[in-house]
Amino acid sequence: MTATALSASDDFLGHPKGVYVCFFTEMWERFSFYGMKALLLLYLTKYHLFGDKAGLDLLGAYGGLVYCIPVFGGLLADRWLGMRKAVVFGGILLVLGHLGMAFEGHAATRIDGQIVRDDAALGITYLSLALIIMGVGFLKPNISTIVGKLYPEGDPRRDSGFSLFYAGINLGALFASLVCGFLGEAYGWKYGFGAAGIGMVIGLAMFLWGQKYLQGHAEPTNVPALRQRIAGIPREWLIYGIAVLGVIPVAALMWSAANGAFAIGGEISLALLLMVVVLGGVLLWFAWFTGTRCTPVQRQQMIALMALIFMALVFFTLYEQTYGSWVTFTDRMLTKDLVPALVIQGGTPIPWSIASLLLAPLGFVVAARLSERRPGSTAPRNLFIAIVALMLVLLIRDCLVIPQTAGSLTYLGGLFLVVLAPLFAVLWAWLDKRRLDPSKPVKSSLGLVFAALSFIPLALAAQQVGSTGQMASVWWLVLAYLVLEIGEMCLSPVGLSAVTQLAAPRVVSLMMGTWFLATAFSETLAALFGKLAAIEVPEGETMNIAAAAASYEHLFWLLMWIGLGCAAVAMAGSPLLKRMMHGVK
Repeated sequence: MTATALSASDDFLGHPKGVYVCFFTEMWERFSFYGMKALLLLYLTKYHLFGDKAGLDLLGAYGGLVYCIPVFGGLLADRWLGMRKAVVFGGILLVLGHLGMAFEGHAATRIDGQIVRDDAALGITYLSLALIIMGVGFLKPNISTIVGKLYPEGDPRRDSGFSLFYAGINLGALFASLVCGFLGEAYGWKYGFGAAGIGMVIGLAMFLWGQKYLQGHAEPTNVPALRQRIAGIPREWLIYGIAVLGVIPVAALMWSAANGAFAIGGEISLALLLMVVVLGGVLLWFAWFTGTRCTPVQRQQMIALMALIFMALVFFTLYEQTYGSWVTFTDRMLTKDLVPALVIQGGTPIPWSIASLLLAPLGFVVAARLSERRPGSTAPRNLFIAIVALMLVLLIRDCLVIPQTAGSLTYLGGLFLVVLAPLFAVLWAWLDKRRLDPSKPVKSSLGLVFAALSFIPLALAAQQVGSTGQMASVWWLVLAYLVLEIGEMCLSPVGLSAVTQLAAPRVVSLMMGTWFLATAFSETLAALFGKLAAIEVPEGETMNIAAAAASYEHLFWLLMWIGLGCAAVAMAGSPLLKRMMHGVK
């Protein structure tokens, strides 16, 4: 078979089949991750009776570390493991962590004014969170890097391929909220967390099945070094062993964040200090590497990439309010159902989207096999499109008839991203053909603008609650998510693509880890901002609606102005950054 024929047989709907393998692997990984995250703050505050501040501290520490560790996972994959081994090992840790979250123990109680919690169950929770953190560290940077390697240099499909991959991320987030978020609050926390664990098992199986479509791009580059023995132990197994042992101190960091132990000034946790140390190390390495190991062009490209990464830090500081202050605001001050007249009133329904999560990857497996046996046939394409249409029907049903909760409504972010992803893929391609496609710095600046504007509907909703004392409409939240996700489509997919294009070839995975380190800081910063609107209600008292609404309104206006200010600076610097990219689109 010629190289051209081989390339053609490897394509499916215009993209390499390996992209779809990564798409569905990441879909399930994000399903498990966001399914757990949609529940975590509510689980801590409602079941274990943590206050808002303690819950946000743990959420921030967890979210920060889960995006901080990929720096190390990317480095180990670049140097020794290769991306495939790193993804498989990370997947195994994730399965164990998510299944551990399903052990909820006994609910906290108040006895003589004191809160009595199930410390053993909380210990398992901290350990499970640590396993998830370590697992994401190995899987997340490397699955994204594989996508970039599947496209030849200069391939115009790269940006649209990353938009497609990003749709997989958000398809997982969408179904996570509808399934895990709903099951956790309606049936019991263990069912929501357990569903997330099962999702990760399927995601790992999908990646193992599809390795043949990765074209060898994910294999270790130096197998002898990987097999080299250190203290009698092969380097590969030594890496795995150290990572497993590292789970213990990470679990201790989770405990310290939840209990406010060792926090500087009551605000700066040990987890945040660790991220500061990691950031300092990365910046020192960056200065050394760009100063001594890069050509002048590479140096400028790397600096431009670092500027884009800083824009991502600001964006996700705003975005991560969706799992912090937006969740508690929705829980306390917004109606929940989009069309109340259609909602099932009796009993506890089951989300039909559970079937969609199985149909999507199964449909791809069958379609991929058909395309290999019958090249040129339209049957694989038609089958896949039919399954997508059925998934859409099931999704609309769940959005309209399932009683929504604050946790399940986080599906709005994933819903808008899945809808917007193909539109933006077409938009960028259409603009590129006419040489009107904005540069990556301009797209990132626009992302910041939309992120800032997304807080306006919620500020107005808080204002309405404060003046009327009645819950505001959930449609304020729908509008906020729509604006926010337009911003994310401008910034995040093109940012991921930029890492694979602008980073020096030998440090691509490490720079992908640095991208996620920016997200790590955004998680902790988002928690610190969210605490400005933390509501602590003393025992025996009720929440002061007017005061709480005013607190949320102040936070939302503040974040809007911060976002617009950063967007203005970013837009002003875009022409310089475009020149420093030296022709990279």
